Amino acid sequence: MNLEILTPERKLYNGEVYGVQLPGVDGLFEVLEKHAPMVSALKAGKLKVLKDKSMSDTTSYAIQGGFVEVFHNKVTVLVEGAVPAEAGR
Repeated sequence: MNLEILTPERKLYNGEVYGVQLPGVDGLFEVLEKHAPMVSALKAGKLKVLKDKSMSDTTSYAIQGGFVEVFHNKVTVLVEGAVPAEAGR
């Protein structure tokens, strides 16, 4: 599935991924390939990009609040701000 992470300033990430873990306002949730369409609010926290099924290749971002839209195997994350999280966190 395709993941796109956007801030007001720039496109932070765009690429094919296995899944993504997101800090929803009601708790952490994960979106995988062929997920049902949805829109959800996000709170500040850690967004984790799962690049492969083994989950050994990941990238994390510390995000501010925002929204996520899942539609036709594309995940679009719109956040106020995001920075790469330090490894091991």
